[in-house]
Amino acid sequence: MKRSFKHSVLSLAFLATAIGGSVSAHAAEAVSIRLKWVAQAQFAGVYVAKAKGFYKDAGLDATISPGGPNINVETLVASGADTFGIASGTEGVLYAREKGLPLICIGMSQQMTPFAYVTYDNSGINSVKDFKGKSVATWMTGPQFTLYSVLAHEGLSQSDVNVVSQPFSMQPFIDKQYDVATVTLYNELNTLKEQGINNIKTFLPDDSGVTTQQDSIVTSEKMIKEKPEVVQAFLDATLKGWKYAFENKAEATDIVMAAGSGLERKHQELMLEEIEKLMRAKLGGSQGLGAIDMASIKAVHDSLIEYKALKKPIDLEAAFDQTFWAKTPASAKSM
Repeated sequence: MKRSFKHSVLSLAFLATAIGGSVSAHAAEAVSIRLKWVAQAQFAGVYVAKAKGFYKDAGLDATISPGGPNINVETLVASGADTFGIASGTEGVLYAREKGLPLICIGMSQQMTPFAYVTYDNSGINSVKDFKGKSVATWMTGPQFTLYSVLAHEGLSQSDVNVVSQPFSMQPFIDKQYDVATVTLYNELNTLKEQGINNIKTFLPDDSGVTTQQDSIVTSEKMIKEKPEVVQAFLDATLKGWKYAFENKAEATDIVMAAGSGLERKHQELMLEEIEKLMRAKLGGSQGLGAIDMASIKAVHDSLIEYKALKKPIDLEAAFDQTFWAKTPASAKSM
């Protein structure tokens, strides 16, 4: 009996060690996801991936951190302070690389330019060329680079216009403190319409030949080198979250509302509808959510170089890594 009892104890101890070792070996990888702005439907896919357990199923213990006007996602991710980020767009990645930041884009959320420029009907501005000599407001958190691209494509230099920093409120534009303001198609433009302001003209960057993908999905060179399997797991789960969000909009809106504070549901519903249009446009529809449009990126890059908005050429293949997106299952990214 004593030998049997001792043998049983040893067996249980071995089993406990084995189980403990297995749990440790398969412990979830802690990752942080930095957003470029506060919780809203613009990031529904990320919040859905967290709430529905897609990150957990992929072996990730994900923490979502909001952004804001004083937070630079590119710098935080490149430095390793955050593991992944939903950052600005094409230009933001290009300028980060120009500064020497070891930042890499592994996917692009919005497939067409989400920004637009608005002016009042009686402003005398009938085209982007008429921005010359006018005060043009934009956010200095990434969208300014899109404006620089648009100006360059229209043959204007930055010094031809008075570029001013735009607050995160449309009130100064409503009060006519500047001639042109920047809006997103999924947020501020709806805000103006909701306030009954319809006497405006809208200019789209795409009409000036600028298609600049936005809300880049980024990580660091170090993560790609040391933990490529974690990078793959994150991208797969994130795109799966976006697909689920678009297929279950009411539930996705519930999740966003729970994640944020002071959100107005109707506004979030409209935002999600517009985000879907942006993400399923062009390559997003033909190839899948999150596709990286290298032809568009090269066109923006070349125009910025031509008009000296970028001081030196960027190695695009090093800055934009398509290999992870290519390995994401079609079931997670195709609508």
